[in-house]
Amino acid sequence: MTTRIPTSTSVSESAVIAAPLAQVWHMIKLQDFHKFWSKLSKSDYVKGASPETDVVQWTFKDGTVLDVKQEEHSTIDHFITYSVIASTPALTYTSVLSTIRCYPITSGGSEGSTFVQWTANFSSDADAGVIEDARFKRKEALADLADVVVGGGAKK
Repeated sequence: MTTRIPTSTSVSESAVIAAPLAQVWHMIKLQDFHKFWSKLSKSDYVKGASPETDVVQWTFKDGTVLDVKQEEHSTIDHFITYSVIASTPALTYTSVLSTIRCYPITSGGSEGSTFVQWTANFSSDADAGVIEDARFKRKEALADLADVVVGGGAKK
C-alpha cells in the first residue's frame, strides 16, 4: 500500500509585468490565452456548451485539451475566475478553480507596472505532482505574458 504525501491543494504564483494595467488586462481573456501562453496551440469558444457563461477549449501543444468555464469576470476589479469542466486525457483529480487578478502598481520603483497573481484551488484528491505542475505552468505562462506584453512580440 502506498501512502500519499499530504500536500497543500492551492497554488499562488505572481509576477510584476513592466506594462500598464490596461495593456496586461487586455490579454486576460480565456479565448485569447493562446496569444501569449507558449504551451497552447489554440483556444476557441465552445458553442452551446453552457447557457449561463462562456466555455473555451484550450488545446495544448502536447495534445491535452481542457474545456474551461468562465465562472466570474470583473472589468472593475480586473480578475477572471474559471474552472476546468472537461479534459482529454481525464484529470487525476476532481476539480480546480483558478483566478487571475491584475493590480496596478501605483508607487515605488515599479510604478506604472502591473502585479499579476494566478491562483488555483484544487480538490483534496490532487496530489503533489498536480500541484507542482500547476505551479510550474503558471510561472511559465506569466513569463510568456510578460514577454508578449512588454516585448510586443509573438509567443514562443
